[in-house]
Amino acid sequence: MGHLLSALYRDEEMVRVWSPENTVDAWLRTESALAQAQADVGLLTRDDADAVSAVCRAELIDMDLLWERSRNVGYPILPLIRQLAGHLPQGPDGRVHYGATTQDIMDTGLALQLVRSCDRLIELAVRFGDALAELTGANAKVVMAARTHAQQAVPTTFGAKTAVFLGEVAREVAEVRRARADVGVVSLFGAGGTNAAMGEDGARVRSGVARRLGLADTDVPWHVARDRVARFGQACSLLAATCVRFAREVVDLSRTEIGEVGEEGGHHRGASSTMPQKVNPIYSEAVIGYGVAAAGASALLGRAMEAGHERSAGEWQVEWLAVPQVAEYTAAAVRLAGETAGSLRVFPDRMRANVELDGLLMSEALMMRLAPALGRERAHDLVYAAAARARAEGGDLVATCVRDLPDEVRAAVGPLKLDPSDYLGEAMSVAAGALREWKSVRDEGGKQ
Repeated sequence: MGHLLSALYRDEEMVRVWSPENTVDAWLRTESALAQAQADVGLLTRDDADAVSAVCRAELIDMDLLWERSRNVGYPILPLIRQLAGHLPQGPDGRVHYGATTQDIMDTGLALQLVRSCDRLIELAVRFGDALAELTGANAKVVMAARTHAQQAVPTTFGAKTAVFLGEVAREVAEVRRARADVGVVSLFGAGGTNAAMGEDGARVRSGVARRLGLADTDVPWHVARDRVARFGQACSLLAATCVRFAREVVDLSRTEIGEVGEEGGHHRGASSTMPQKVNPIYSEAVIGYGVAAAGASALLGRAMEAGHERSAGEWQVEWLAVPQVAEYTAAAVRLAGETAGSLRVFPDRMRANVELDGLLMSEALMMRLAPALGRERAHDLVYAAAARARAEGGDLVATCVRDLPDEVRAAVGPLKLDPSDYLGEAMSVAAGALREWKSVRDEGGKQ
């Protein structure tokens, strides 16, 4: 059961980013870049560096042996460099991993994987945002009931509702972009964070490694400063939470009693084994499962920040579990949310029928119509009483309320014909504003 949801709906590209093969490949790329950067400053000869780079290839690594020996050591880099050295002649075999420490290699590899993860999340979130933008533009004038505390409140439009989600996704795309810049940083400070083993060449070597791998350089070690990784988790958890909120909205609005939207159809899609009528919102359910799990895994990264001294004693291992989970769960949630938004069926006639369900949705509008003549509080009390009687007796709200109005007030306010389409406030401009913001965020991504 532990892998059932992933077996059904995982995002294959994100899973590949964190596969054992790609993880080892990131370490090999780092070891190769280290050798070449050391040759640039004369710490290694170019021939030795080229020899090291030539064996930093995944096909030369015995993965089973690597994991077997890693279980004994506790970390995988010592067994990895022993395998690399075993493919080299005497001389170059002693230049692998020269002056570095295990966490330098693993954290630099982690940075490469985090950058790729952010790129995938941005790609998926943009698809989600585009689908929401389409829903927002197409339904900006489709009237429905806004709901507060799960009860009908005032009229709105479906486009105004999806605009709020679109605004969230826009902000979260920007947040993942910031996280990408934060996490894409080289790590190369040696055993205790001082890089003493490389002497005066340390900073230049680190800069060279960063340049070769497309990472940012830094003058400060981050072996135990895990705020960048935790910030990645926070960006993921925010994005995943928006996906959950959207999925929950789809679940609620597709209830039989509401029926305002529905996931895409298809033979046996969302079917029940025993109730033939069922069309369950299966993607939305999976989004909720993934999004909640992503938030839980992200919370672990805050605990990983508690590492002490210059190297952790267990906190780092929390990341080994949590970071791939955060990335994979968030990616799956965003992909499924985007597919749901892109194929969502919207039922305007049902929305209109629900608007007119009990005739009470225009209570605020009626109160505000009466307020200039009566004052807000008195108008509120009159409409409140009329709504209670209309609900109990099944009468019309306006007609019930008018019976209690003094003649002079009735004459002052005139005919009380209330159309939900005339009480939408800024709904259309909300949709338009969200679309403008989304275009700006998308265009900004194209400049980067």
